[in-house]
Amino acid sequence: MAMWTSCRMHSAKKCLGLSISLIFYLMTNFITIVLSGSPRLPSKNQEDSSSDNLLLHPRMKRSWVWNQFFVLEEYTGTDPLYVGKLHSDMDRGDGSIKYILSGEGAGVVFTIDDTTGDIHAIQRLDREERSQYTLRAQALDRRTGRPMEPESEFIIKIQDINDNEPKFLDGPYVASVPEMSPVGTSVIQVTATDADDPTYGNSARVVYSILQGQPYFSVDSRTGLIRTALMNMDREAKEYYEVIIQAKDMGGQLGGLAGTTTVNITLSDVNDNPPRFPQKHYQMNVLESAPVSSTVGRVLAKDLDEGINAEMKYSFVDGDGLDVFEITTDPSYQVGIITVRKPLSFESKKTYTLKVEGANPHLEMRFLNLGPFRDTATVHITVEDVDEPPVFEPSFYFVEVPEDVDIGTTIQMIHAKDPDVTNNSIRYSIDRSSDPGRFFYVDIATGALMTARPLDREDISWHNITVLAQELNNPSQVGSVSVTIKVLDVNDNAPEFPRFYEAFVCENAKAGQLIQTVSAVDQDDPQEGQHFYYSLAPEAANNPNFTLRDNQGNWSRHPFVLLTNVFCNEFNFSSPGLTLRYEIAIANNTAWILTRRSGFRQHEQNTFYLPILIADNGRPMLSSTGTVTIHVCSCDDKGLVMSCNAEAYVLPVSLSRGALIAILTCIFVLLVLVLLILSMRRHRKQPYIIDEEENIHENIVRYDDEGGGEEDTEAFDIAALWNPREAQVVMKSRQDMMPEIESLSRYVPQTCTMDSSVHSYVLAKLYEADMDLWAPPFDSLQTYMFEGNGSVAESLSSLQSVTTDSEQSYDYLTDWGPRFKKLAEMYGATEGSGALW
Repeated sequence: MAMWTSCRMHSAKKCLGLSISLIFYLMTNFITIVLSGSPRLPSKNQEDSSSDNLLLHPRMKRSWVWNQFFVLEEYTGTDPLYVGKLHSDMDRGDGSIKYILSGEGAGVVFTIDDTTGDIHAIQRLDREERSQYTLRAQALDRRTGRPMEPESEFIIKIQDINDNEPKFLDGPYVASVPEMSPVGTSVIQVTATDADDPTYGNSARVVYSILQGQPYFSVDSRTGLIRTALMNMDREAKEYYEVIIQAKDMGGQLGGLAGTTTVNITLSDVNDNPPRFPQKHYQMNVLESAPVSSTVGRVLAKDLDEGINAEMKYSFVDGDGLDVFEITTDPSYQVGIITVRKPLSFESKKTYTLKVEGANPHLEMRFLNLGPFRDTATVHITVEDVDEPPVFEPSFYFVEVPEDVDIGTTIQMIHAKDPDVTNNSIRYSIDRSSDPGRFFYVDIATGALMTARPLDREDISWHNITVLAQELNNPSQVGSVSVTIKVLDVNDNAPEFPRFYEAFVCENAKAGQLIQTVSAVDQDDPQEGQHFYYSLAPEAANNPNFTLRDNQGNWSRHPFVLLTNVFCNEFNFSSPGLTLRYEIAIANNTAWILTRRSGFRQHEQNTFYLPILIADNGRPMLSSTGTVTIHVCSCDDKGLVMSCNAEAYVLPVSLSRGALIAILTCIFVLLVLVLLILSMRRHRKQPYIIDEEENIHENIVRYDDEGGGEEDTEAFDIAALWNPREAQVVMKSRQDMMPEIESLSRYVPQTCTMDSSVHSYVLAKLYEADMDLWAPPFDSLQTYMFEGNGSVAESLSSLQSVTTDSEQSYDYLTDWGPRFKKLAEMYGATEGSGALW
């Protein structure tokens, strides 16, 4: 009765489940539940088991009447749920027996009536939390507390009902499948878990179904495996799908509980879309001054795919600028970057046309029918003109020049041109930081490189200068070129001794003995090598004491005596003398000094000076004279040097009065000569001051009745001497000049090129002025008689007129008009009009 009461308190859905569960249990287990209190005798095995547990009592027939108890879960009634009844055959119903319950849940989940033995559940039971409880029961004598029966265990099992829906413990799910996959391609498998008892009925039997995601996907009702259900699903059309899967227990029958989960499916990309350029023609501009590797522009072939399937490779497949431009691929943005490969020139080529191809490097064979997976576009590149600096041709100069070249000699013509279409005029100059010694000069208009100072190979054998070319109209545009100048050697240095030679000879030396080997050095470096010729100077050609042997480069061995550590106060030698004998090899370009005689005497002459003439093999042959000092030393019989001092001779100390006067007179004469020489040199340094009356030169005198005013100051512009070219632009024409005279300027070319002879002459005079130590330390105007050639007015100098005795005629001044009337009266007068002078 208690069971059915509990069923009515549940919902109809759960009540039906409870009823079915109870009926199924009764049919399968064949268990009799004792509700009336009639005892059931235990089996023989149970009796024996109970007797074994009772050690203090003799074996006796078991008096317990009980069985395994079952109770339904999820009871929600207000009264305790009756579970069953414990009864002992010793219980006569007079209350003398006391029932005690212990074990799992005793007193908390389950209680027992100690008089009747009825067991009740006082808490809600959940099989999914605990499926059974193991308890122990014992009957005691209420008065004495003595056990009437041995303690025994029993089990209370919780009967399952369908009260748990299936759950997806791993949901929601995320999966991916390649796009364009065939129908039936596996995507992911989902699993739902039902907490109900899988061994009892269909409470845990789950069936899967798809609620959302059709017709793209399907699910296996038994395994939960999701597959594709539609062919040719395109990621570029739809990439993300949300699929809802339902799991229902009771085998999907009516009344079963259900749970759902979400599966987010993404279509992964495959290379099924070929690249395409959004436009077939590109127009780009680039400056001709763009450096190599600079970017010209970018092109992009769009690909709807992504990742590795969208990677691009760009290349030039055709065009007229394949060697001028190159294209690379930016791996980050998959764009083609066009860069400059070689220097550009607007004057050489103004436009280029290139054909660019963009292709996928990673292809899938099953999608080749969707291709071709490449596309092309045409790129037009226009080169824009810029004002470029002058360019030298060639780009490097190497010049060889002999060191004896004259100042002002042109050694190389430097040429530069403006690469622009305008072809502006060029002005040349030298970077002075590359030529600090100012050895060279370049003509500003022609580019002629000339020497400005003497060259000396022995001082500087190589010059590396930089010549600049500047546009006349745009001085900011400057080009440069390196000029390497090698100074060639000429024979301009005579050979000489490398050091001061001092030799020694013993008084007992024999004729033909070697006393010194001499050599020479020459700063020149001839190509055929140096070779020296030695001989005695003409004044010593017949020297009776010594002779010279020129070895002429012959190698031989010769014994000689070398005197070292000579004991000689004159040369500060303090160690004892030592004579060493050597055999030496005769070196090239050396000479020997040999004794011609024997019997040298120190008291007769202790020092000899031997002049030696040294000549080289150059052209022209140069020579110099070097002197070898030979000291006579006294030696013992063994050749040991004893002394190199001559014996002192005693001279009278007192001098006569006449001799003293003669010496003083000589000293006075010498002082007078010195003062006279100094006075003459000082007088020579002072500039000449010419009296105004003696300052006779031609003057052109101009008269104007109204007064010249400031026009006289414009008669001559000193700037014309500083910069003749600039003077042509800023020079003002005189307002009082007659047309006949002004017309002479038509014969003078606007761009003057100085004659080479004048250039050389000016450079030579400039060098002389720079080297003059007595020149005034300020700028001065140097006047020279050198005129050059090519003047349309012929000679303008009046210096030659003073050399003739005939008087110059000025009668032509009367033909020049009234403006020159005054000059005609002054210079055109006859001898009779002497009052003018």
